[in-house]
Amino acid sequence: MNTVEITKMSLVEKLQAMDAIWDSLIHDNLDIKSPEWHGDILSARKKKIEEGKAEFCSIEELRARSTR
Repeated sequence: MNTVEITKMSLVEKLQAMDAIWDSLIHDNLDIKSPEWHGDILSARKKKIEEGKAEFCSIEELRARSTR
């Protein structure tokens, strides 16, 4: 399957294909490690929360930001 074929698929067909790919990856038991920078970001966010410096917003606020 190539990009041209994918663009011709309906949304439902694309979602079904993605679901099939995820199912395949889950059953392959791949030992893929997250990059080190993922841990760095999580540690920084945890520190901000512990220090009371983290800012949170509702999903509605987040959606409103993305439509600006």
